[in-house]
Amino acid sequence: MELLEYHAKALKELGHPARLAVYKRLSKAGYQGLPVGSLQKELGIPGSTLSHHLSALMAAGLVKQQRDGRTLFCIAQYDRFDALVAYLQDQCCADEQ
Repeated sequence: MELLEYHAKALKELGHPARLAVYKRLSKAGYQGLPVGSLQKELGIPGSTLSHHLSALMAAGLVKQQRDGRTLFCIAQYDRFDALVAYLQDQCCADEQ
């Protein structure tokens, strides 16, 4: 996927209110992430709907899942988000020079 397409997909997925709420909660959780069940409970999102939103965020590279025994953890991918922000800031005020 080309860099521009990657960033456009990430922005598109974060543009959905539920996905933004999921990513925001996962980013607060830190590098250990959160179990899917806890995320579902905290945000009040039905399991099938949460699964759909997580799939979209994973496809954009913003979230990964890691299994620990029977528990599935969701973890924000900070490096991907940082790259997105850097991409947006890269050209900031470039025309003013």
